Amino acid sequence: MSNFWLLVILSISSYLIGNLNWALIIAKTKKVDIRAVGSGNPGTLNMSRNLGLKAGLLTFFLDIMKGVIPTLVAYFLTKDSYFYGTEFVVSDLAIYLCGLSAVLGHIYPVFLKFKGGKGIASTIGVFLVCSSLFGWEWAVLIIMALVAAGVFIYITEFGAMGSFIAITPPAIGSALRLFFAYNTVTNSLVYYIVSNLLILAICLFTWLAHRHNIERMLAGEEHPTSIKQMVVKMKLKKAQEKQDMEKIK
Repeated sequence: MSNFWLLVILSISSYLIGNLNWALIIAKTKKVDIRAVGSGNPGTLNMSRNLGLKAGLLTFFLDIMKGVIPTLVAYFLTKDSYFYGTEFVVSDLAIYLCGLSAVLGHIYPVFLKFKGGKGIASTIGVFLVCSSLFGWEWAVLIIMALVAAGVFIYITEFGAMGSFIAITPPAIGSALRLFFAYNTVTNSLVYYIVSNLLILAICLFTWLAHRHNIERMLAGEEHPTSIKQMVVKMKLKKAQEKQDMEKIK
């Protein structure tokens, strides 16, 4: 199979994987339509605010995997191939193409009338793979970005801005890695540019999905994301469940 058709199949498959909305599925098991509560966004933060930290973290993990799995598959299927007549490794384009496809599938799912989540967790999954595969220094970058995002949200309660902090440094890191890998190569310019445009597109679509959050932040009307309150609610729920169990006994 040619690289072209392999990339087409991988990108379509990645988009379809992105269509799987775990927030809706998890909320449905609790008989809740997550799109009808809070901010209405079927994503990690809205799940955490309205259904508890556990539900939010589970959603976060599963949405991350929607970015991880397509990107990993793309890497291992193309890592030993080069575009014809160049020194550009096919995987260096495939991982970002499939990553973008998965994120687009999450934000604009065809099975949900193109109304999905905002793609942050899936984007984190994409950059987690794209960073970790190429050395510990790139993996450290995304870990630092996630920690910084968590601390920022904890202190300020601005979830959307924290999301930008989580994805922007790894995106810049990915662009830098490509530069270091191909800055002396003269026969791969087109693929180098396309790969960087794919990285930019991943960020732009996730930023675009947060445009209403930005408007609300500027107007002082953004839904707060209080990690402290989520932890308190989780502890109270555990205490209540313990009391209920003791009553039954």
